[in-house]
Amino acid sequence: MAQRAGILGVTADWGIGEQGEDISMKECIKNRVHELYWNDNINCARTAIICLSELFETAIEPQIIWSAVGLHGAGGYRAQCGLVEGTLMFIGIYLHELGKTENEIVSACYSFASAYEKAFGSLRCFELRPTGFSENDPPHMCENLTCDGIEFAYQYILQVTKQYSR
Repeated sequence: MAQRAGILGVTADWGIGEQGEDISMKECIKNRVHELYWNDNINCARTAIICLSELFETAIEPQIIWSAVGLHGAGGYRAQCGLVEGTLMFIGIYLHELGKTENEIVSACYSFASAYEKAFGSLRCFELRPTGFSENDPPHMCENLTCDGIEFAYQYILQVTKQYSR
C-alpha cells in the first residue's frame, strides 16, 4: 500500500500499491474523508484540498489550509459549497504547477463549477445541505456528499489534465 505524507503531518494510506491492490479510489477517498472529519475535525473545503493534494501528490503550504478554515458554505452562511471552493483552490494550485496559463486555469475552474452544478444540482450549500447548520445537527452531515464531491473533482482534474497533455 502506498503511503503519502498528509498535510496535517499524518501519513495517509491510500491503498494504492505497485501491484494495484483492489481497494478502489472511491473507498480510499471515503476512508481519508472519514479520518479527516472524525479524527481532525476539519471542514469540507480543507478536506477537499488535502485529499486532492494527496491524490495528485502536490505539496500544499499550511497557509493554504488556513485560508480555507471559513470556507464551509462561507463560514456556515450556506453560500457556495466548501467542496467547490476547496476544489477550485486546488485546481488553481495544481494547474499552475503544471505550467498552465491564467486563462486556462480560469476556464478549468468555470468548467468545473458548471459540471459540479449539473452533477449535484447546485453550487450552494443552501441547496446541498438544506437543513443548514445548527447545534442539533449530527456531526459531519456532509460526509457522503464530501466523498462523492472529491471523487467527482478527482475524475474532473484527471480529465482536464489529459486534455492539456494532447
